[in-house]
Amino acid sequence: MGGKGGGAAGAGGDGGGGNPKIDEFQPHPVKLQLPGVEYCVSSSPWWPEAIVLGFQHYLVALGTIVLIPSVIVPLMGGGDEEKARLIQTLLFVTGLNTLLQTHFGTRLPVVMGGSSTYILPIVSIILARRYSVIVDPYLRFLRTMRGIQGAVIVASLFQIIVGFLGFWRNVVWLLSPLSAAPLVIMVGLGLYRLGFPKVSKCIEIGLPELVLVVFISLYLPRMLSSKRSIFERSAVLFSVAVVWAYAHILTVAGVYDNKPPKTQFSCRTDRSGLLGATPWIKVPTPFQWGRPTFEAGEAFAVMAASLVSLIESTGTFIAISRYGSATPIPPSILSRGVGWQGIGILLGGMFGTTGAAPSVENAGLLGMTRVGSRRVINISALFMLFFSILGKFGALFASIPLPIVAALYCILFAYVASAGLGLLQFCNLNSFRTKFILGISIFMGFSVPQYFIEHTIFSGHGPVHTGSRWFNDMVNVIFSSHATVAAIVAVFLDCTLHLGDPAIRRDSGYHWWEKFRYFKTDTNSEDFYSLPWGLTKYFPSI
Repeated sequence: MGGKGGGAAGAGGDGGGGNPKIDEFQPHPVKLQLPGVEYCVSSSPWWPEAIVLGFQHYLVALGTIVLIPSVIVPLMGGGDEEKARLIQTLLFVTGLNTLLQTHFGTRLPVVMGGSSTYILPIVSIILARRYSVIVDPYLRFLRTMRGIQGAVIVASLFQIIVGFLGFWRNVVWLLSPLSAAPLVIMVGLGLYRLGFPKVSKCIEIGLPELVLVVFISLYLPRMLSSKRSIFERSAVLFSVAVVWAYAHILTVAGVYDNKPPKTQFSCRTDRSGLLGATPWIKVPTPFQWGRPTFEAGEAFAVMAASLVSLIESTGTFIAISRYGSATPIPPSILSRGVGWQGIGILLGGMFGTTGAAPSVENAGLLGMTRVGSRRVINISALFMLFFSILGKFGALFASIPLPIVAALYCILFAYVASAGLGLLQFCNLNSFRTKFILGISIFMGFSVPQYFIEHTIFSGHGPVHTGSRWFNDMVNVIFSSHATVAAIVAVFLDCTLHLGDPAIRRDSGYHWWEKFRYFKTDTNSEDFYSLPWGLTKYFPSI
């Protein structure tokens, strides 16, 4: 599909029954492909604009890439140098995994960044007794990192097996638009803690960023009556540059000199410690921390996180396919993408990082810019590889204060959640069954993880507290995920409630996705998801 992306429309209901007064208020027709997307998966803007948009995706991906090492490295005994090195490595692996996923996986415009889902079992590994007794901080960091590497390598085999052997294809087959909607919605809304709570850490720079990015992307183009979409597509670059400069002026002026350490860390532009600790040139290498160590219990805990990440990734892939104006993803393509995601986790274990997953914030950026081009994401991956090797330049951008990044999350995560709401157009929202499944899955998706999180905060351990630490971690990781709980409830109820009734099947929207269940039953699937260089004929299913 070349040129600008369009949308294939399905027929809507008559909505009026012949009554002229009601006919005036016809519902909007169903769209199998999202209209209004300027460039779809297989098309691209002109090269200069594509490069700018690629750099913007790189900038957005830095948030999670910096956040994960900032959380785990101090607990492991590492300092600024170790944190900077881990950020470089994670950035390098993200670039590699993104290229693999866009070329051989789902072929969607997806950035394969680090996943915060793995933080809980990794922290459990860090706090293990055999590491906590090591006195030397740097030695403790190395030993802990090797243990994390071993667990991640073993966990990667889970996704490789369920993806390439087609097991996940059989699971995805159960998804209808009704059961997929809560999954995608909670992928976005489940990350609410990374939004305004982080903005409030330094409200004087976080709130201006939030207001400015909305103004530049939505209001300014209308005020200027410009036919060019430079502000809509580059709002992140403009707003971050302005607010970052403003934050630096406040820092230089001494506004935060007498503030508490937490405030200085969140607000100042010179407190990250990355610029001085990062070497000018450093190429990450496999097993750079030493030979990985393996422990069965820890591997099972990280494998549970891999399962959670797998479910969340499915929701992110669906959102990306919508914002790329692609047709619904065939289950075999999702399974293929999961297999390559497992390869990405294996690479992460070899290089010494956490597991890989589709970046939710970059999925939201597709919706914000209305550019779902695969080429743009490939350019962003090249930026990642370049800045991961030239460390000083990458460290400069990685030192952007977290409240500025969190303000962007408020917008980008909301776009992902709204992609899930868009799936409800395929469902019968006048059905009480539909209303119940949708409502209970979203409610339980918030309520159950909140119970697990609060119990952990007040008791120091999760609700499941047996003598087996790895079993506790497995259960706590699964039920602390908003998207996972919502998906489990929605799929179970959708598959069992009024089972066998054809009318109910239509209420859930199965018939809209029916022709996309197989890769070759729709010609558009070949345009969006075919492997490059004619490889599809050698791997027709996955």
